[in-house]
Amino acid sequence: MKIHELLKYGRNVLRAAGVPDAEADAWLLLSEAVGLDRAGLFLYGTEPAAPEAEERYREMIADRAKRIPLQHIIGKACFMGLTFHSDARTLVPRPDTETLVEAVLEETPSGGSLLDLCTGSGCIAVSLAKLGDFDHVTASDLSEDALAAARENAALNDCTDIRFVKSDLFDAFGEESFDLITVNPPYIRDAVIETLMPEVREHDPYMALAGGEDGLDFYRRLAAEAGTHLNAGGRIFMEIGYDQAEDVESLFVAAGFTEIRMIKDLGGNPRVIRCRK
Repeated sequence: MKIHELLKYGRNVLRAAGVPDAEADAWLLLSEAVGLDRAGLFLYGTEPAAPEAEERYREMIADRAKRIPLQHIIGKACFMGLTFHSDARTLVPRPDTETLVEAVLEETPSGGSLLDLCTGSGCIAVSLAKLGDFDHVTASDLSEDALAAARENAALNDCTDIRFVKSDLFDAFGEESFDLITVNPPYIRDAVIETLMPEVREHDPYMALAGGEDGLDFYRRLAAEAGTHLNAGGRIFMEIGYDQAEDVESLFVAAGFTEIRMIKDLGGNPRVIRCRK
């Protein structure tokens, strides 16, 4: 089959399966299968695809039609211009979370100690270690699988100085404190999880999604415990759900935090809360 015919085939299969962005996904998977960028696909589209490339493409299209995340199929995701391994051990690094990293770099591009809780793939910790200039970066997670993935992504991006700690939020840190804490905690309401897209509902780790009945379980713990682990004047940056800004702000005001700032993502939705001890 010619390359342009393969593209049409992939696009039609994905559309029939109800895959969002079927056109873009068909392009990206074809590029991965035949080893050509978009310009190359245009230039050589009338050429026949190598049999092994066609077979691989059909397999990838079949997986995507089952709503397996694109990033899991190709095994990688782009975040903050960096490449991360991506598989079922962690959440797929998403553009919304870049809002948090950009806010930290804007306010604190260098210096001090950083703790990234619920690190998952390590996309926040690795990006800040790579793009910032912090004295010490620590990444923690309760999941051994997530920590293994984060270590792999640190190595992939030549960030060899990150310390990895298994911990349920602050449990493993005793009296240790930091200048900066970042966290993208589970914040989906438990009842909402079953309504999410199959890519999320069936392929993201449940423990990385479930935030309790109202989605605020982890924020309550953060508000109660974070102050003990922040140095004087230290700040915490948290990703939040689009409709949680007021509730999260109230929790941290009640816990004595100040200079609370809400930061919107590119879609104009509340995405990050920053506050100071």
